[in-house]
Amino acid sequence: MNLDSYTVTRGSKSAKIAAILGLIVIVILITAPWWAGRADMRLLGELFLYLALASLWNLMAGYAGLVSVGQQAYVGFGGYMLFALTIFGGVNPVFAIALAGLLGAAIAVPVAALIFRLRGAYFAIGTWVMAEVFRLSFAQVGALGGGSGTSLPVGIVRSMADGRSAREALSYWLALGVATLVVAAVYLFLRSRKGLALTAIRDNELAAGSLGIDIFRTKFLVYIVTCAMTAMVGALIFLQKLRISPDAAFSVNDWTAFVIFIVVIGGIGTIEGPIIGTLIFFALRETLADLGTIYLMVLGLVAIVIMLKAPKGIWGLIKDRMNLQIFPLGYRVETPDENKGA
Repeated sequence: MNLDSYTVTRGSKSAKIAAILGLIVIVILITAPWWAGRADMRLLGELFLYLALASLWNLMAGYAGLVSVGQQAYVGFGGYMLFALTIFGGVNPVFAIALAGLLGAAIAVPVAALIFRLRGAYFAIGTWVMAEVFRLSFAQVGALGGGSGTSLPVGIVRSMADGRSAREALSYWLALGVATLVVAAVYLFLRSRKGLALTAIRDNELAAGSLGIDIFRTKFLVYIVTCAMTAMVGALIFLQKLRISPDAAFSVNDWTAFVIFIVVIGGIGTIEGPIIGTLIFFALRETLADLGTIYLMVLGLVAIVIMLKAPKGIWGLIKDRMNLQIFPLGYRVETPDENKGA
């Protein structure tokens, strides 16, 4: 057997084809303001933001094992920071999104120092409690509308761009840019040495610790980065809505329950899972939204069926049957036949 004919690689044909198709899709989506209607652009913008939230939650829960049910804390925090920075600080809304991310990272440090003392279900409950603390705290801030909330002044909205169409196009491009940034950042992080350490922790925390991996520091880093980017997404969400209130900003249903549903049905612990899950979630929502509470029942039924029939999610089922690789993370050995085909 000639071992020289075998090669170790991360790439694959399917990944190369997917990369080309992905670039084509992104280019087409960039041009959407010239061919899509306003309603379509709003729907696509919302889809991009949910994709970003799902990818971030998946990084934290699916790879770091930090199952949080309180990420709405940072969605709401980012939204309120956007309003505070623009109304009281006179900061341009676009720059305020980035600043909201930095402030989200800053507030996540003491929160992490507190909730990282908890494990398992207690950690999940702790994140939800912290989200409620955030909600109650911002409900007491009278300058931002208290419990009833507030709206962005017309002058600040107009400062984003000239004309309503231009503002809607800018909001759309920002949502697309954030979603692309989040997916790319998660992919590059998981391919780095830190990402390899994170995968090792996910597979076997005890073994990873015995190999010298600093488990606490790695999880802490993931939590801070995830919360910072979640705050940026939250700022962009409420920049599009132009109004914020404690109940809307810190809604566990909108910003955590739906996100968990997306990740679970798509495939937790994979980059492709949140993408597929987001598409399915919006397809179900647009089809069944007029059914009222039955819509939520159908979502629950879909989640239960997928968890029973495909525990790894829809992408896990596709990957096992078709041996596809869109975002290659680990190394694999190519046989001589595969090398000839390449």
